[in-house]
Amino acid sequence: MAVAVTAVVLATAAQAQIKIGLVIPASGPLTQYGTMIKEGVGTAVEQVNAAGGIDGQQVQTVVFDDACDPGKAPGAANRLLDAKVRYVIGPVCSGAAIAAAPIYNSQRVVVVTPSATSPSLTSGMDYHYIFRTIGQDNEQGEAAAKFIMEKIKPRKIALLHDKQSYGRGIANTARKLLSRAGAEVALYEGITPGGKDYSDVIARIKNAGVDFVYFGGYHNEMGVLLRQAKEAALNVRMMGPEGVGNSEINAIAGPAVEGMLVTLPADFAANPKNTAIVKAFEAKKRNASSAFGLTSYTAAQVIMDSIKAVGDDPQLVADHMHKTTFQTPLGPTSWDAGGDLKSFEFQVFEWHQDGSKTVVK
Repeated sequence: MAVAVTAVVLATAAQAQIKIGLVIPASGPLTQYGTMIKEGVGTAVEQVNAAGGIDGQQVQTVVFDDACDPGKAPGAANRLLDAKVRYVIGPVCSGAAIAAAPIYNSQRVVVVTPSATSPSLTSGMDYHYIFRTIGQDNEQGEAAAKFIMEKIKPRKIALLHDKQSYGRGIANTARKLLSRAGAEVALYEGITPGGKDYSDVIARIKNAGVDFVYFGGYHNEMGVLLRQAKEAALNVRMMGPEGVGNSEINAIAGPAVEGMLVTLPADFAANPKNTAIVKAFEAKKRNASSAFGLTSYTAAQVIMDSIKAVGDDPQLVADHMHKTTFQTPLGPTSWDAGGDLKSFEFQVFEWHQDGSKTVVK
């Protein structure tokens, strides 16, 4: 009898948890982005649990690896469903998020991605359960194009992308906006992701007389482009979206990374209103100023605040999120009917060889 009673108590304790799935690249070349999400979500969850949890229940995070791979994303979604998880932070990368979104939405899983910026994730999809706590590529592309035309004023621009949903999408956005502003796009080309030698495209950039390069994609390819451009004595400034804003680029590019331009979410960690949250990050040796540190903190916050408000029911949580303005580290946070933020700020930063970055005015 004692054994049976113990089993019941353990089962009850196990049930007294609210699970939030982290769908992140825990493997592959983009794991550092997954680390950013774990740090942001972990900080928010620890604060809630330390205060007693939600209605006496502790919040538990469970990691599901999709490697930022659209081909693996549906499998990660199905594993999450099998684990009876009904709230998700992620997927991190746009291609993976687009591939898995129909599964999550049809199964009434609340998804908040803190990092997927492709408009294709939400545009015309009528998803009730898919949200993001970051702006879209059109907003990021607009910030980049405005900066290029007003501050850089190049004669000829090369636009490169990595042939993937995220990179191609933001390069297309930049191309449209720059062309509309009267810029001469002398070269528009896709490069092979994961490549180690882009000397052929470097040569074409040089021959075209290009004096500025915008690359849509991630840090691995941008690092190789920067390094090989310097080796070829191609003295042009390069710029990329938040996907290149990863400290690992310094090891790939070496000294050539100095002066790289990157659009990133505004440095919300510098806001004095977020001092206590930043200190909570720092207490665990985490970086609140990383590209997705506070967007992922916010993703966790809005899910947990909604569960507190309406209960542990994904449909009620999604309904609540659609009609509520939350006070978060990003400022007042609310969504349109498509799950996109009503406002979000991107800034242009200059990247440095020591791994630091500064806002470019």
